Amino acid sequence: MSQYLERAQELRATITPHYNCGQSVVVPFATAAGITEEQAMGICANFAGGLRRAAACGAITGGLIVLGLFGIDDPTAYYQALRMNHEGMLDCADLLKRNKELGGERKPHCDALVFECVTLVEKILREYGKLPEEGSVKQ
Repeated sequence: MSQYLERAQELRATITPHYNCGQSVVVPFATAAGITEEQAMGICANFAGGLRRAAACGAITGGLIVLGLFGIDDPTAYYQALRMNHEGMLDCADLLKRNKELGGERKPHCDALVFECVTLVEKILREYGKLPEEGSVKQ
């Protein structure tokens, strides 16, 4: 398991403070991106509940922020993978509604989306050479 995914899992298991979906995706990459965890928390403070409007999923938005922090300004592969995995849906309300229709619970659903976004972002960053290969010098 990568250090980024491991950190995201720690954050999602933390009750106090609560890490919203966006924070849970961005915070694991903060140091590698040249910002503090506190800055990452602040950047993503309003990403809970789909930008607090049931709009764009906070986990997905957090992934876009990470890509941007590393200078990747073409999120096409990121969007394509997420759309393919989620019936084309990227909005919090749609994703939660579909999860409920399938009998899922909210927290495990959101946790899984956070972990998916962290894994996908890490894969893209490695493909762009923005992170060292797994197993090399730990950041």
